Amino acid sequence: MIGEILATGDELRSGSLIDSNSAYISQKLEESGLEVTRHSCVGDDLVNLKNIIKEIGGRADIAIITGGLGPTTDDLSAEAAALAAGDKLVIFEDALKTIESFFSRAGREMPASNKKQALLPKSAEVILNPVGTAPGFILKIGKCVFFFLPGVPFEMKKMLCDQVLVRIHKLLGNDRQYCLDKTISTFGLPESTVGEKVALVEKKFPGIKLGLRANFPEIQVKLYAKGASENGLMDLLNPAAKWVKEQLGKHIFSMDGYSLEVVIGQLLREQKASLGIAESCTGGLIANRITNVAGSSDYFMFSGVTYSNNAKIKVLGVLPATIEKFGAVAKETVKEMAKGVKDICNATYGLATTGIAGPSGGSPEKPVGTIWVGLAGPQKIITRQFNFSFGKRLMNKKIFASAALDLLRRELQGVLD
Repeated sequence: MIGEILATGDELRSGSLIDSNSAYISQKLEESGLEVTRHSCVGDDLVNLKNIIKEIGGRADIAIITGGLGPTTDDLSAEAAALAAGDKLVIFEDALKTIESFFSRAGREMPASNKKQALLPKSAEVILNPVGTAPGFILKIGKCVFFFLPGVPFEMKKMLCDQVLVRIHKLLGNDRQYCLDKTISTFGLPESTVGEKVALVEKKFPGIKLGLRANFPEIQVKLYAKGASENGLMDLLNPAAKWVKEQLGKHIFSMDGYSLEVVIGQLLREQKASLGIAESCTGGLIANRITNVAGSSDYFMFSGVTYSNNAKIKVLGVLPATIEKFGAVAKETVKEMAKGVKDICNATYGLATTGIAGPSGGSPEKPVGTIWVGLAGPQKIITRQFNFSFGKRLMNKKIFASAALDLLRRELQGVLD
């Protein structure tokens, strides 16, 4: 059986909003063993909606449609579905009661326009919405069973996971294919090189499917295993993952798809170590990533965006003579920055960055994309220079932050070159 996903709404069609729903749904369907063959997107146009629903009904077995179930005049999914099915719209009393109850719990009177959300195709089966006003519904059109869900992500996810997937599993029956995957996260190699190093995994391990995902500036290796039973799938995945690890070595920072900041947090906690950060060219990106991890207060002590030379001198204790002689972007400067931030907060490690993010400010000796990273540890201070240039300031800042975090990760894991 094959599946399709249709996202609706002018805000998605025009690019004003990113369609994160389809990616989430696709992942969940693939995990459930349903092959997703196509993603589509249409705007708030009744004729276009009706036509694409009929098209999907003629080629897919299962489809999930998001959006267009709200109370306004541009919410057209229910009407389009009724037209495609040759059905009429009727008020579903159980759906209406759920909507009224939502407003009652909030202590508000239900606007008249919200009654429209209970107006659904007569042949539909309602999917009640426990966290919002828009009910979903199930309707067979052509050979396809359609699941219509709200476009609000947290409402869609709740209804998908609690009510829709179990129905899809029943539809799949004996045709259900189980899917397990493993995500291996890397930093420091371009996607083409990663691809070349792991290209033989499918040949060496029959039953494994390879995928690569660029999540700038990191590259993720995805390994998939499918079968009629969950039993044995990990036995397929584990040897393949071990082989990938051998090919990519120290460039792998997680065998489980975790981010650098999560991995670093785990390592710092395990080693009962703490961290202070001084950022210049990264402008707080490193501290932001570290503190995005719940529980980071266990190990994160201090952050300072010491952007100006004066801040480096006054806050971190960098010697004026160091900056005067070597400049702000230099090994000697970042070394003093790292030591300074470590001393300020009495942390186990002090991590510092200084560089040129661009697009201007570079020189032949120090071109745009140059960064120095300093890491002051319990016994030594490590410095590294990197040269990146992606033409865009934010891209440079992102890879600068990852380079600094990866240096810390390698030191904590004892795999520093």
